[in-house]
Amino acid sequence: MSEFKIGVDIGGTFTDVVLWDVAGGRTHNAKLLTTPDDPSRAVKDGVRHILDEKGVPPESVVAVIHGTTLVANALIERKGVQTGLITTRGFRDVLEIGREWRYDLFDLGIEMPEPIAGRPHRAEITERVDAEGKILTSLALGELEPIVEKFRTAGVVSIGVCLLHGYRNSEHERAVRERLAVLAPEMSVSLSSDVSAEMGEYERSSTTVADAYVRPIFRTYVERLSDGLKEMGVGCELLMILSDGRTVRHDTATEFPIRLVQSGPAAGAQAAVIYGGASGEHDLLCFDMGGTTAKACLIENAEPQRSASFEVARVFRFAEGSGLPLQIPAIDMIEIGAGGGSIARVDRLGLIRVGPDSAGADPGPACYGRGGSLPTVTDADLVLGYLDADSFLGGDMTLDRDAAVAAIRTNLAEPMGVSVEAAAWGMHETVTGNMAQAAMVHAIEKGLNVARFRIVPIGGAGPVHACSLARKMGIGRLICPPGAGVASAIGMLGSPISFEFAQTHMSRLDAVDWPTIAGMTEAMAARGRELVLNAGVDEFAIEYTVTMRYVGQGYEVDVPLDASTISGGDNATVARAFADCYHRRFGRTEDMAAEVVTWRVVVGGERPVFLKVFSGLPEVSQPEQVAESATRSVWFGPEEGYRMTSVYHRDSLVPGSAVSGPAIIEETESTLILPPMSHAEVDAASNIVVTID
Repeated sequence: MSEFKIGVDIGGTFTDVVLWDVAGGRTHNAKLLTTPDDPSRAVKDGVRHILDEKGVPPESVVAVIHGTTLVANALIERKGVQTGLITTRGFRDVLEIGREWRYDLFDLGIEMPEPIAGRPHRAEITERVDAEGKILTSLALGELEPIVEKFRTAGVVSIGVCLLHGYRNSEHERAVRERLAVLAPEMSVSLSSDVSAEMGEYERSSTTVADAYVRPIFRTYVERLSDGLKEMGVGCELLMILSDGRTVRHDTATEFPIRLVQSGPAAGAQAAVIYGGASGEHDLLCFDMGGTTAKACLIENAEPQRSASFEVARVFRFAEGSGLPLQIPAIDMIEIGAGGGSIARVDRLGLIRVGPDSAGADPGPACYGRGGSLPTVTDADLVLGYLDADSFLGGDMTLDRDAAVAAIRTNLAEPMGVSVEAAAWGMHETVTGNMAQAAMVHAIEKGLNVARFRIVPIGGAGPVHACSLARKMGIGRLICPPGAGVASAIGMLGSPISFEFAQTHMSRLDAVDWPTIAGMTEAMAARGRELVLNAGVDEFAIEYTVTMRYVGQGYEVDVPLDASTISGGDNATVARAFADCYHRRFGRTEDMAAEVVTWRVVVGGERPVFLKVFSGLPEVSQPEQVAESATRSVWFGPEEGYRMTSVYHRDSLVPGSAVSGPAIIEETESTLILPPMSHAEVDAASNIVVTID
């Protein structure tokens, strides 16, 4: 019997399902509207639909890999459970004090994010551990009983426990959890030493409380989804994608639900790695534009840049510091703009502003015909001719162009005194210009020359805006993959099963207690081996990294190390490795003592051999022109106006095919817009490689 794997990505507007025939090397896609009231319903409907459509028996599915926005949405919309915090006496208000840093120095009425656990739901307990992990004051467990009664009266159902320096010595936190299991077995408990064993009292507290906030609803969701899949005959393991692009079993995911806050976009970055590698390109800018947001991720040498922290639920969308900090491993993605469902308005200066609010899946853009009346980016793209009303989602969904025109005319064109086409073009240019600027600033902050990267556009709206984005950024080459609209689901199928552990143990390099570090990292490696073995991985690799800095600095660089360097306590090798990494990042080194901060261990299997999908394809010979399937009127700016443009079906393009712009290339999940002065060829991996003059 053939084996199949399924990747499922839930977005704010659409849920994507990809069925992969492992032996045959083919994929089949499905896209349906997300069901916000119960996201698992769309997943089950999508899996059932694609299995029935392709005649695949459920028992032949060997893995379902899933990414979800459930955790992020619960935090953004504050739809988690009533959560309490237990912390060291004197530290009750850490969540309110934060970093004492203002994201806008000149705003006297600055608005900060409301803590998830309000002050009435925060309690202190007597205990004290110092920065070296030594117990200064014993834990007063007897104080827990009145705390529990207070929480129970307030309706608290989940508790975060974050004690001072718990990352160095977790003895007190674990004792609290054991006692809570007796006093309040019905309450969920999250420990900071499990969730985020790193220094940074505010960040660690915020992460622990956020984990507690979503843990019960996430567990219920996963159980409901797992049971639903089994009821339809899919009895394989349910795997989940984490925010760092790694894959774990669903039971591991329920232990660390906060790590899934960015799972869908992280899988998109993994897809970009797959597609870029198939075309021989390894320095990439993944441009992921879906229905709600647009994100960018820089990929160097086929590895997405990663971060040890993340921010969610910002008060102001693009203002760093206005959200809740999460100290979790994540692919370093920046939100650079709006999505297809983002709503446009005229601001008080008479200019077009797009987002941050989105029409979502319900009611959706005006052109969806589901009750929406406000203009969105998708409505503008339809009016400009970039989308076809009758072929959206392969013809499964018909768009209402008249409704899109009416929404733009009423809300934008008439108030501004311009034509509908000019207003729609203004929306398109505003969105694309904002995204280009944000992506370039992101690259500059990383010290990278964005011009040497290749854009990989994914998401339903990514290929629509990609060429315009590239032209504004000065990037002359794009790699447009097949199935771009469901790329995140494809990325899940190509993500390795692995897990990362982190533990802060700070000291000067010349004073590192190497036997202690060796024991600590080996314990993390052992736990990682257990997790990946339970997920069905037989062969795995272990990677060791330490974050280091010069004494007195407030920022660190990641330094990869060998296990032998740690076990041998080789200070000289570590010092050289740090100097190399620091110089590569900042272009210089300092004549100062170095110190180690946090140790990281990643245990993981190999990336699934998803590239076999591209094997066996013929070599690209002389490019061949392809016959158009249709023509339609498309707007390419006020100078060009509407222009009759050739339309091609993606399925008609084979390796060696060539198309010159202006042109439109349609597939079920997305549409690629080729502007004038551009040229596209299909390479041996079936990617459309676009060159822009």
